[in-house]
Amino acid sequence: MRRREFITAFGATIAGRPLAVRAQQPAVPVIGFLSATALDSYVRPLLAALRQGLTESGFEEDRNVAIKFRWADGHYDRLSALATELVTSGAAIIFASSLPCALAAKELTSTIPIVFVMGADPVKLGVVASLNRPGGNVTGVSQYYGALGGKRLELIRDLVPSLKLLAVLSNPKNPNAEDHLRDIQTAAHAIAQNLDVFHAGSETDIDMAFKNLVQHSDGALLVADDPFFGLRRDQIVGLAARNAVPTIYYAREFALAGGLLSYGSSSVENYRQAGIYAARILKGDKPSDLPILQPTKFELVINLKTAKGLGLTVPQTLLATADEVIE
Repeated sequence: MRRREFITAFGATIAGRPLAVRAQQPAVPVIGFLSATALDSYVRPLLAALRQGLTESGFEEDRNVAIKFRWADGHYDRLSALATELVTSGAAIIFASSLPCALAAKELTSTIPIVFVMGADPVKLGVVASLNRPGGNVTGVSQYYGALGGKRLELIRDLVPSLKLLAVLSNPKNPNAEDHLRDIQTAAHAIAQNLDVFHAGSETDIDMAFKNLVQHSDGALLVADDPFFGLRRDQIVGLAARNAVPTIYYAREFALAGGLLSYGSSSVENYRQAGIYAARILKGDKPSDLPILQPTKFELVINLKTAKGLGLTVPQTLLATADEVIE
């Protein structure tokens, strides 16, 4: 066959193919979801909220956006390798579900947009340049968990007025640990509250912390915000119940699981807002132009059933200010 005849025949063959075959659609953008925890009952409502934010903004999973998940199962030392997988896989955006995740992702890329949800101060810890103009490739939602230690101290004292010792459960592997502890220590010093810190970065550490804490019959516990503690929520709540330790937590999900009380912003709403931000970036907005979102409402949740089990009477003044009372 002559060359001209071959080209003509080849062109006719291509022209005869269906349009869907000739003009292949580009792959949908991928959001790489990086988590320090695991897929469990704590995380599922948050994922639903993230998807809701995307859907409200015109992106539906498995239709015009995909989500690729990487879970560290509480092992923070795995985050760098997992973030590398997402970066090299061609993710359009990396969603970082905590401070350790955001730091791991930021270490690897200065070009792929990163959207975070974290309880720490992203400016103080060097994640962004400022709240209003984050700069670079990172933006997201600050849950404002860590800065509420003083308020949680106040609330647990209102519920346990005879409190002699307040213990703090803190994960030293969290880059925010020292900053959070400093806030609580400052608040405790101002009111002459005795404070003790139990460090826990593993299941065994958590068991040991409670073993040491129960030696103080007049003590209570404040659980510092940390992804690993969210993953071990049932263990912590169960130990607090079995050892009759009044405990305050940073997120509503702990109170729903049987914890005494919690105070913090709505993680579900924070994830929805992060989904909206991810959608805006997919539509062309730059992370550097999107201010860090901060919560304007904080939830006090009291579990009355747990309070009764501990022999505690919740003051009416505290009940009146609660956003949710679980009976």
